[in-house]
Amino acid sequence: MKIWFDLSNSPHINMFGPMIRELEREHDIIITCRPLANTIALLDLHQFDYTVVGHHYGARLSNKIMGFAVRVWQLQRFLARQKIDVAISQSSFHSPVVSRLLGVRCIYLNDNEHAMGNIPAFLCANQIMVPEFLSGQRLRRQGARPGKLHHFPGIKEGIYLWHLGIQLANGLATRPSNIRASIYIRPEPWSAQYYKGSRNFLDQLVLDLKNHAAITLLPRGDAQLAHYRDPKFDGIRIIDKALDIAEIAPDCDLFIGAGGTMTREMAVLGIPTISVYQDDLLAVDRYLLSQQAMIHCPALSAPQALAYLEQTARGAPNDELLRKGRQAYQMIKDTILAPPPAID
Repeated sequence: MKIWFDLSNSPHINMFGPMIRELEREHDIIITCRPLANTIALLDLHQFDYTVVGHHYGARLSNKIMGFAVRVWQLQRFLARQKIDVAISQSSFHSPVVSRLLGVRCIYLNDNEHAMGNIPAFLCANQIMVPEFLSGQRLRRQGARPGKLHHFPGIKEGIYLWHLGIQLANGLATRPSNIRASIYIRPEPWSAQYYKGSRNFLDQLVLDLKNHAAITLLPRGDAQLAHYRDPKFDGIRIIDKALDIAEIAPDCDLFIGAGGTMTREMAVLGIPTISVYQDDLLAVDRYLLSQQAMIHCPALSAPQALAYLEQTARGAPNDELLRKGRQAYQMIKDTILAPPPAID
C-alpha cells in the first residue's frame, strides 16, 4: 500500500512519526510538508524523507485563500504520478481536497473546531476522526456528515505520547532543590488563521521572570526568533533549532504556553502547565482544564507564575490519557489499512 502523509505543521511530526516508522516496514510512505514553524527542522531531526511542496502564506485571510488554491494545485501535480492508495493528515486542509481530485481515499483528523479550513476538508474527506469529547453538532455545521465522523479515545497528543510514556516517565523525576527552576515558554501562533489574540503580549512576563528562573523561549519560526533576539532579552535562552519533547520535558519545571499542542503535551506529561492562550479555548483545552491537568491564566503575571511554580510539583504522566492514546493510535492505524469504503 502507498500511504501519503501531509505534515503541514510542526506538531504533526511527533504525532505521526511513530506510526510512519511502523508502517514503512511493510508499505510505501510519501511525506509532503511546507516550511511552517519548526516543521522541516523536526523532519530533519527525525531523519524522515520528505518533499517540500508550497509554502505558508502568512496570517492574512486573502493570502491564505490564494495560497490554499496554489498548494492544492502543487500537491495534485506532485502526487498525480505517485498512485497513492490512501491519504491521512491532521489539520491539513489541503490533503482532503487533493485526495478528492485524485480519487483517493482520505482520512482527516482535527481537534480544532474553530478552524474554517475544516469546511472544505470535511466536505472532501472520506473519513473524519476527532477526539471523543468534540461535539458533532458544530462539526456538522462545517460539513461533517455523521456517516463520515468517527470519535477516537482521548486527545490527539495521547496518540504519540503513549509511545514515549515509559522513557519520559523515567526522566521526569524531581530535580534537586539546589538547581535553579527551569521555565519554558512557547509564544502565540502569529500566522494561524484561527488565532485572533494579541501579539508579543508575553514580552513583559518574560523580562519579569528572567531574574527568578532559567527561562527558555521556544519561538515559532524565523520572525519570532528575530523578535526575541532583541538585546532586551539578553540572559534568556532562545532556541533556534527544533527540540524534541524528550529533550524539553525532563528539564522543564513549569511550562507557559500561548498556543495549543505543546501546552497540552506538557500537561499530559504531568509538568506544571499554564495556558496563557488569548483566544477562545478549544474543547480539548477545556477538557484538560476540567481534568485539572493545567490552568488557564491569559493575563498571567510573574508573581502568579512563580507562586504556581512554588506550589505545584511535577507529577507522573496522565495514565488514562496515555492508555486512551494507545487505543486511538491502533484505531487510526487500522483505519489506514482497512479496505477502502466507496468514495462518495
